[in-house]
Amino acid sequence: MRLRATFATLATAVAALFVATAAQADITVGVTLSATGPAASLGIPEKNTIALLPKTIGGQKVTYVVLDDASDTSTATANARKLVTEHKADVIIGSTTTPNSLAMIDIVAESQTPMLSLAASARVIEPQDAKRRWVFKTPQNDIMMALAIAEHMANAGVKSVAFIGFADAYGEGWLQEFNKAAGLKKLNVVATERYARNDTSVTAQVLKLVAANPDAILVAGSGTPAALPQVALKERGYKGKVYQTHGVANGDFLRVGGKDVEGTLLPAGPVLVAEQLPATHPLKKSALAYVAAYEAAYGKGSVSTFGAHAWDTGLVLAAAVPAALKKAQPGTPAFRAALRDALEQVKDLPGAHGIFNMSAADHLGLDQRARVMVRIENGSWKYVP
Repeated sequence: MRLRATFATLATAVAALFVATAAQADITVGVTLSATGPAASLGIPEKNTIALLPKTIGGQKVTYVVLDDASDTSTATANARKLVTEHKADVIIGSTTTPNSLAMIDIVAESQTPMLSLAASARVIEPQDAKRRWVFKTPQNDIMMALAIAEHMANAGVKSVAFIGFADAYGEGWLQEFNKAAGLKKLNVVATERYARNDTSVTAQVLKLVAANPDAILVAGSGTPAALPQVALKERGYKGKVYQTHGVANGDFLRVGGKDVEGTLLPAGPVLVAEQLPATHPLKKSALAYVAAYEAAYGKGSVSTFGAHAWDTGLVLAAAVPAALKKAQPGTPAFRAALRDALEQVKDLPGAHGIFNMSAADHLGLDQRARVMVRIENGSWKYVP
């Protein structure tokens, strides 16, 4: 009888130990970014920013497992699978680019793991279906930025436009969205060309663009490879306006493009020109908070908009995790499901790039306050009111 009681006491103690251990389980955030390869100028500031994200949320310790996908779709897919199977990630942040993020959707849907993408294309989260219900993102949708460009073009008297973009999901998505925006503003798209992220020459494409004699040319690329068409346009004596997407909003683009990108116009998140924003701008305070944190760690003038997208994932998680913890413990399918549900409930959250109001139908939740127009002047960004 005494032996049976001893076993009962021991069993109770072991059960209590397991409960305590479960209650103290870390939240595991799996991260895959393009810290090397053609998209490295985007992925490096994202990786730097991950190091600044909170180490505890809702009283729970957070562990970040950061992998490099080298701007490669297959590697991003392998990383995502490793994060959900080996590291048992409760949520995944990444990847940097649209093709990589699209490739990861099947894995996070299959494992029912929430994912916060750092890619811009709306295709990452739209249309909302059984797979994409697990996917969220923090960068502005392409259509939001395409409308800003088309509006600026129309106001500047532009009538005809040529387009050159990446020959992948990013470029195709931008062409689709810009065609919509151009139609609304009655802009005539007179030529379209493509090039690969790792191309070293676009002479043939640029000759065709110049021959079409457009009032303006839109380059739909990201990072330093987006400078290539613009350098070629300058060499060919093109005198019209050149627009870029928000995919170039970092210092490396300015460095690589140099004088050839002077005068470039682009839409960007408010964080890029945070100090120049009027005091009444709704994002000035929250954008400056990121600038201060990043520059304290990495130096004055080191901020790029891409790192700010990673910062915003941290803010979104900090808002959603406490609600998920009330329903389940980290490391369980129940917690991942609760976190997914909680992400849809994030409301009125000011970030570095915009004010997030997510819902079951909108896994981004940003509005037009998340964009400003910017011009490159004297090798720096200039806010265009």
